[in-house]
Amino acid sequence: MSFSRTTVEIRGCKLSFARGGQGAPLLYLHGTDGLAPWPAILDPLAHRFDVLAPDHPGFGNSEAAEWIEDISDLAYFCLDFIEVLALRNIHLVGHFLGGWIALEMAVRSAQNLRSLTLISAAGIRVKGVPKADLFMLDPEEVARLCYADSQRGEEAEQRAAAEKYEDTAIRNRIASARFGWQPRFFNPRLARWLHRIKLPTQIIWGDRDCIIPPIYGETLHGLIAGSQLTMIENAGHLPHVECADAVSSAIESFIAGR
Repeated sequence: MSFSRTTVEIRGCKLSFARGGQGAPLLYLHGTDGLAPWPAILDPLAHRFDVLAPDHPGFGNSEAAEWIEDISDLAYFCLDFIEVLALRNIHLVGHFLGGWIALEMAVRSAQNLRSLTLISAAGIRVKGVPKADLFMLDPEEVARLCYADSQRGEEAEQRAAAEKYEDTAIRNRIASARFGWQPRFFNPRLARWLHRIKLPTQIIWGDRDCIIPPIYGETLHGLIAGSQLTMIENAGHLPHVECADAVSSAIESFIAGR
């Protein structure tokens, strides 16, 4: 499936996003690595949906904006993005940082949202169960830990070593620190507001996630009434990359069932 790149200006910030496919709109919010590697699930999803995948402000090809200071600002910015593009009945999908943004959006306004899919989402803290500290690990080690398959982990480690000094990789790390430094990738007040999410919600997790342990998925499932938890076997923190067919099928089946 072919995706084209477009830039839109939102409150003075130029946002770059990829778009492809046709059907109901599906907004994909990426994690800390941006859109690299390209999420393999977006290609099959574009056969059924109008897929939009923006670079968050400060990531990839999008501008940083000084007034976007925290995850709350990012959530409102994405809601503005939806309004500027006049999108309606959106299927919202987010991975890690993007899943956290999606949660923050959904508790604020679900007016234009139709469903919510969270993949290895950040945003909450489970006491006594630490997450991997991405800021204390080398990019190579983080890349390796993201995969359950050791060979794919080694390949990712080699790519990270080759790319970690490239401009985009540096920009992504800086932007990730801006939004996830303190506290580490969670909002201590978010859990108390998750009862506001009335959308059909699917939570997808790799059963061998070493970045955010699977108990976080189970906890989110307990906090979001009526949600569905889908564990992907033999998958790490990037199930939508490592097991793209299984995840795309899970998303399509979930949406079709609604």
